[in-house]
Amino acid sequence: MVPAGRAQSVQLETTVFRPPGAGPFPLLIINHGKAPGNPKFQSRDRFIYLATAFVRRGYAVMVPMRTGFANSTGKFVEYGCNMTANGYEQAGDIADVVRFARTQPWVDNDHIVLAGQSFGGLASMAAATQDLPGVRGIMNFAGGLKVHGDLCNWQGALVKAFGEYGRRNKLPSMWMYGANDSYFGPELVARMHGAFTAAGGKADLVAYGAFKKDAHGLLGNRDGAAVWLPEVERFLAGVGMPTREVYAVAEPPAQKATRYAALDDVGAVPYVPQRGREQYREFLNKATPRAFAISATGSWGWAEEGENTNEKALAACQAASKEPCRLYSVDNDIVWSEHGTAGRN
Repeated sequence: MVPAGRAQSVQLETTVFRPPGAGPFPLLIINHGKAPGNPKFQSRDRFIYLATAFVRRGYAVMVPMRTGFANSTGKFVEYGCNMTANGYEQAGDIADVVRFARTQPWVDNDHIVLAGQSFGGLASMAAATQDLPGVRGIMNFAGGLKVHGDLCNWQGALVKAFGEYGRRNKLPSMWMYGANDSYFGPELVARMHGAFTAAGGKADLVAYGAFKKDAHGLLGNRDGAAVWLPEVERFLAGVGMPTREVYAVAEPPAQKATRYAALDDVGAVPYVPQRGREQYREFLNKATPRAFAISATGSWGWAEEGENTNEKALAACQAASKEPCRLYSVDNDIVWSEHGTAGRN
């Protein structure tokens, strides 16, 4: 729990990843987005793929949940369609995390970078208007904040916010936005970047192509590193941060494929009723990573993309089952065995 806010009275739930040893290590601070609904019910973010890449390169990584999110204390404060104020409000927590990190003996105080996804990207760019000792740059992944519905001109408000942040910008940044981002499309991104740089901000825009169904989920997808890692390494080198891999980090154990049935043999799925088999048929059109779980009671659950798809599929199944759920299919393989859970590679 990291202290933040006025009088440091707020406690921010923070996940920390560290290489072995005492350090000091260069540091990455990753700032999360906002899911629809009450922030208190938002799941704790870990950004496991980005964090793993940085730990391999000798970095410590901190992923703080900001005020009012998940198990962090305090009340989430928002300013409606005033995107400039929304960004500044969140930036206060980021600055507090930087200050706290620099007091830790395992942190290299002179080698810190920030990354932000979606609302965390907007907040990180707002934080870059402050004096943040030791911070060398910002990585903005699909940064912004979308207002659902036609309540206001939130797109114009975002352009205005980035213009303000550009005018006060103190740190170099790299921006990554995909062509099929469901929140911030190419035309809006061009306007935001144009306003930022025209006002004096330093930002290299990486406008990559489409990524799977929605580029907004790039960081949370196992396959996203092929897109972001080369650009991240280039940016890190440009701001004097390490890029060479120095530690081995094991990949999660893979589920072993079985010969129980063909992947597209819908009728072979055991236990589940016809509705469950129809759900499995639809599941076969989902993007990877993906997983489908079943139980002897006829329950099922599935998950696609993002992190921990196996665990999420099992949890969705287990929510409706009194018997243990097991994985039936993972990605493009059947992993089911009549004799118990399939082995692991």
